[in-house]
Amino acid sequence: MRVIVVGIWLVLAGFAAPIAAQEATDTVAPEGAGAGAIATSAAVADALAAKDAGRPVEARDWMIVAANPLAVEAGARVLERGGTAADAMVAVQAVLGLVEPQSSGLGGGAFLVWYDGASGEITTLDGRETAPLAATPRLFQDDTGAPLEFFDAVVGGRSVGVPGTLALLKAAHERWGRAGWSGLFDDAIRLADDGFAVSPRLALAVAGDAARLARFPDTRAYFFPGGRLPEVGQTLRNPAYADTLRILAQEGPAPFYTGQIAADIADRVRSAPGNPGVMAPIDLAIYRVRERPAVCAPYRGHEVCGMGPPSSGALAVGQILGLLAPYDLAALGPDSAEAWRLIGDASRLAFADRGRYVADSDFVPVPVKGLIDPAYLAGRAELLKGDTALPEVAPGQPEFDHALNLADGGALEFPSTSHISIVDGFGNALSMTTTIENGFGSRLMVRGFLLNNELTDFSFRSHVDGVPVANRVEPGKRPRSSMAPSIVIKNGRPVLIVGSPGGSRIIGYVARTIIAHIDWGMDVQQAVALPHLVNRFGTYDVESGRVGVGLAGALAGMGFEVERRVLNSGLHAISLGAGGLRGGADPRREGVALGR
Repeated sequence: MRVIVVGIWLVLAGFAAPIAAQEATDTVAPEGAGAGAIATSAAVADALAAKDAGRPVEARDWMIVAANPLAVEAGARVLERGGTAADAMVAVQAVLGLVEPQSSGLGGGAFLVWYDGASGEITTLDGRETAPLAATPRLFQDDTGAPLEFFDAVVGGRSVGVPGTLALLKAAHERWGRAGWSGLFDDAIRLADDGFAVSPRLALAVAGDAARLARFPDTRAYFFPGGRLPEVGQTLRNPAYADTLRILAQEGPAPFYTGQIAADIADRVRSAPGNPGVMAPIDLAIYRVRERPAVCAPYRGHEVCGMGPPSSGALAVGQILGLLAPYDLAALGPDSAEAWRLIGDASRLAFADRGRYVADSDFVPVPVKGLIDPAYLAGRAELLKGDTALPEVAPGQPEFDHALNLADGGALEFPSTSHISIVDGFGNALSMTTTIENGFGSRLMVRGFLLNNELTDFSFRSHVDGVPVANRVEPGKRPRSSMAPSIVIKNGRPVLIVGSPGGSRIIGYVARTIIAHIDWGMDVQQAVALPHLVNRFGTYDVESGRVGVGLAGALAGMGFEVERRVLNSGLHAISLGAGGLRGGADPRREGVALGR
């Protein structure tokens, strides 16, 4: 496995630690790792064995798939006691924030797609972070108006958006929960008090980000116990997080948004040494979860439903699939360079539209219907005819009832984040992608949890040649995301629940998993384990060690620039059919599927 390491070493508080490039921090992890360090039951051991053998986990009544066995077990206990998917999600997220803090937690945000087993309705909830009221379009520019370097913007308070995950958990529980709120935090509180075994992925992530984590006293004290890097299997305790969860379990989200926790968050952001932010207590007090219209795009007799703006995920996935609809991918198969030429250039076309048109629709008009209109996509699909890579890709002109004059905007999205898929015994299904953005977020820690750096998902440039960028920073605005929690519907019923971490590559991971399942007939474990080939902006990223030389060479011969790299998704999927439930967990990470 290839690891990119910057050639310097840090000697800090008595230990030496490599400072790895962020690419390594977020994308390198032991494959199939975690059985020795974090498997805690026979059910988890069986699930890990199934994953290692390339088999899905099968169940009849309910199923849960998430990124860490301890979190999956917490959710499974809730489902076993008759809780709903919404109840289990709360328990899973509370544990993930402890055992996988580099990816998600109370200090971050999330998108939720919900299928209601009773009504058959799809609901999407937006728990994305918001920019503080004092933020301006020049938040990530220096005194001359030039964009800041990425990590100069990330580390510290400047990058922190108002967290939305907790508000989303409560909103979902109030709508669809059956279990008592306070009991859903029991497992996370116990693990925080008594300690949990450091997983291989967490140990590697801390080692790879040692220099940035060491900048702030609270963060340094927690992640380097005794002044040393944590070792795999070492017990790590977080009593501050346990205390925070006790407060939230008893009082709900109020202390987090209007009480002392809110005051502590705002103070930590504004007082961050070297890079303070502008968040104030009022920003937390006015935060609200938004219910958004689901974006559903047709694909071969299915409806692929997900989160609309400010996420670009459902739109881009829907566009990719719509562009591919005229082509017989099933006949071509997964080993065909021609299939991947079509997929790669369809993705490039979708990303071109994404870069120009997609942002928070509360602030910028977004041509949602036009972007996934079958007639528009059929016209764009004509560009895919031929047998070589498209030499150039430009945004299209989707039908819209607003005049638009927008510049193409870019924003870096690094591959952290986590995904949860759940089906409960009541026929409800849930797909939630949750994040603090970059690995370890802003590196600021408050009351045992990390704060996000989500504001760096905005474009650092507000204008290009005088033309505004849709995804520019504005007060109260939510940054564009690539998270793509998805529920695939056929004949009014869900047949696939899927999502992934991975920054802007999430879109490609999710689209190709849907293609693998629908076009190539793969079960969910085969689909999530399929080698990655992702093209966003022209370069074809192919998964190192998994994509053969022949296929990569064929793509290069078609005119693509090809780069081999580690592509560490975290796909978690559940299929639903006449044979029951099947769960698949990405072999690249530590997650498992459990069911009954």
